[in-house]
Amino acid sequence: MGNNTVNLPPGFRFCPTDEELVVHFLRHESSSLSYHPDIIPDLHLYPYDPWELDASCVAGKAMMEGKKWYYYSRRTQKRITENGYWKAWDGEEEIISSNGDHKRIGVKKYYVFHIGEAPQGHKTNWIMEEFRVVDSNGASTSGGKSKRRHHLRTSYGSYEVTFEVCL
Repeated sequence: MGNNTVNLPPGFRFCPTDEELVVHFLRHESSSLSYHPDIIPDLHLYPYDPWELDASCVAGKAMMEGKKWYYYSRRTQKRITENGYWKAWDGEEEIISSNGDHKRIGVKKYYVFHIGEAPQGHKTNWIMEEFRVVDSNGASTSGGKSKRRHHLRTSYGSYEVTFEVCL
C-alpha cells in the first residue's frame, strides 16, 4: 500500500454516490480493469480498530473525505479486531442504475463496530458500508481472474464511543 495522496484542485471533493462507487470504481477493481486516477487503495482492514483508520498506521492509505474513508478490502468471514468486531445489520440495500433501465447493479450492506467479545459487545457509532457488484443476472459477483474478492468499503464515525448508531 502506497501513499494515497491525490492532488485535487481547491474546491473539488471526492463525494461519489453509491451508483458511482459501484459503476466507476468497484466494477473496474473487481474485473481487474485499470482505472485512473487510482485513488481508492487496497487496505487490509481487520487488524485495525476503526479509530485507528486515521492514525499513522493507515494515514495516507485510505481515501478520506470528511469523516469517511474509502478503501478496497478483501471480504472475510471473521470481521474481528483486537478490541472488538464488526456486526452486520440485517438486510441489504439494493443499488439501482439511474440510466433508464433501472437494473440492480450492486448491493450495500451495513456493519456496526462493537467493543468487546461477541455477542456481549457494546455497540459504537462506527459504521462500515460494504458494496458488492452484481452481475447482469442480479447475482453478487467478485469478478476478476484472480478470484480475489474486492469490496469497496466506507467507514465513518467519531472518535468517542457512544452506544447509539448515528448515520
